[in-house]
Amino acid sequence: MTRVAIIGCGDVATVHFEAVKAIDGAELVAVCDTDPGRLAAASEAHGVPGYSDVAALLDEVRPDVVHVCTPHDQHADPAIAALERGIDVISEKPLASTLADGERLAAAAAASSARIGICFQNRYNLAVKAMAERLASGEFGAVLGGSGTVMWNRTAEYYLNRPWRGSWQGGGGGLLMNQAIHTLDLLQWMLGEVTSVSGHAATRALGDTIEVEDTAELVLTHANGARSVFYATLANPVNAPITVDIVAEKATLHLCGDLTITHDDGRVEVVEERRAASGGRDYWGVSHQLLIADFYSQAGGEGAFWIDPQEALKTLRIIKDTYAQSYPDRLADVS
Repeated sequence: MTRVAIIGCGDVATVHFEAVKAIDGAELVAVCDTDPGRLAAASEAHGVPGYSDVAALLDEVRPDVVHVCTPHDQHADPAIAALERGIDVISEKPLASTLADGERLAAAAAASSARIGICFQNRYNLAVKAMAERLASGEFGAVLGGSGTVMWNRTAEYYLNRPWRGSWQGGGGGLLMNQAIHTLDLLQWMLGEVTSVSGHAATRALGDTIEVEDTAELVLTHANGARSVFYATLANPVNAPITVDIVAEKATLHLCGDLTITHDDGRVEVVEERRAASGGRDYWGVSHQLLIADFYSQAGGEGAFWIDPQEALKTLRIIKDTYAQSYPDRLADVS
């Protein structure tokens, strides 16, 4: 039996509770939260002890795996505490709220016998996996470039309900750290290492509510010579489907839920995305459970989980580079 604890019982913990329940041999044994109301509700709902202190939970319960579902600025410390005790970790994105904490967590992972995975669950989407595998096969020739968009909407109430989301201290950033990070991760993953970033972030619609950005545009140069462009905003009237487009020598690949591959000879292929119900929000995607199940299936195995802190640092560095360019007079806040 794999003994599991969930640290942070807020919104995104919903899909983690669901995932643990669906895994054979996994048993939830404790929950942790600093909010007394959320802690009591989670403890009662799942019939397990509740803790307000991470160290006490880790030392008294000794779980085999912890899930870190806390606000961004509270990702690194609980994860490091678990790794130092040889306890496996699944952490929500981003890796950390600051680059320094992200690098500290990566160092702790490298020094630990335990394993850690970061929830970039969209890499497990069927259409995304097909896109990545077909590009890696080389069948389309050289990749020339790509683009990504996130055209979503967030209201002032969204931030007022969870004030940490709109602050540099709590969130480590806004749109790029909280919503668009998944799509930016897909773009850099599929096109390869990013060697330079030219970007700008700004607050266009929610300036009377948040101090972080709600809109951003980036141009990325990749090690293979390809260039990609990225645009994201929370000022759109609705949550439109995200898009990732990649242009190769012999085909154009368009991801918008499903994947459409248009070959230069006129052939068109469509890979349909999986539709799955969850108690979580639809914009979180459909693949949290797949990532978590994959992590559990490798328990006791050799080597790091494939989406580990070193992998997650790639996107975090792109975001923090954009912030450094956008807020040069606030480097202490945005780095």
